[in-house]
Amino acid sequence: MDGFILQIFSGLANGSIYAAVGLALVMIYQSTHHINFAQGEMATFATFIAWSLIENGMSYWLAFLLTVGIAFVGGLVVQRVFIRPVERAPVLNNVIVFVGLLVIFNAMSGWIFDHTVKAFASPFPTKSAVFPQYISGHQLGSLGVTLAVLLVVYLFFRYTPIGLAMRAAAQNPDSASLVGIRVSWMLALGWGLASAIGSVAGMMMAPVMFLDPNLMAGILLYGFAAALLGGIDNPWGAVIGGFIVGVLENILGAYVIGSDLKLTVALVLIVGTLTLKPNGLFGRRVVTRV
Repeated sequence: MDGFILQIFSGLANGSIYAAVGLALVMIYQSTHHINFAQGEMATFATFIAWSLIENGMSYWLAFLLTVGIAFVGGLVVQRVFIRPVERAPVLNNVIVFVGLLVIFNAMSGWIFDHTVKAFASPFPTKSAVFPQYISGHQLGSLGVTLAVLLVVYLFFRYTPIGLAMRAAAQNPDSASLVGIRVSWMLALGWGLASAIGSVAGMMMAPVMFLDPNLMAGILLYGFAAALLGGIDNPWGAVIGGFIVGVLENILGAYVIGSDLKLTVALVLIVGTLTLKPNGLFGRRVVTRV
């Protein structure tokens, strides 16, 4: 029984990171109606920046905040420079741009920071102050940080004028434009926010998996599974989907398929959701008259 509870706590900790990645994917999807395949590589590059700042003597939390800010600006620049020119281009053009960004960020991570595996220290104590027999200090800390970020994002979109304008621009850009909202800039801010959220996920995952240019490749699959399971057009459905994916991954990996095949859980969830319930658990059905 203790082992089962341990897997649930560990799954919730991992699920919070999948939820953050899933939320970032949904935010980009709402503005472009495409999946940002480079989301994981952008998060990895931001994590390398944090590692570099810490290695040069900066305190962890100052490096954390500075990295989130850099990631936000980086996401905004990516949207204005690479995505905006192809907003109205055919789908294949957008897919090529996203794949190109994936390759560019992956190559830049290896070129600037090299391909050797690096240790990324955790800012949290080894032993958890709450349920130490079931959850480690880093797992509890990363769960708390990720939940705090998700709460801030919720409050931002729910109660701030810019957040409301971003929601309007993503959901109905034509109507938003008619009431004076600068839709293009709102979408750019959405990219920046998604990039910042991804950087948090990367910094929370790096102490567990070690840091290399492919750090977030597998995590992106889990985040994609979370977004699809919750509903690719529902941000908070993606968050719930992230926790579901995290718990399922741990329980099935421990008791059914083994830890070596845990990634197949994400793949099965992706295929199963697209086949059986394409709108996800909390997504809405969109009917288009043709």
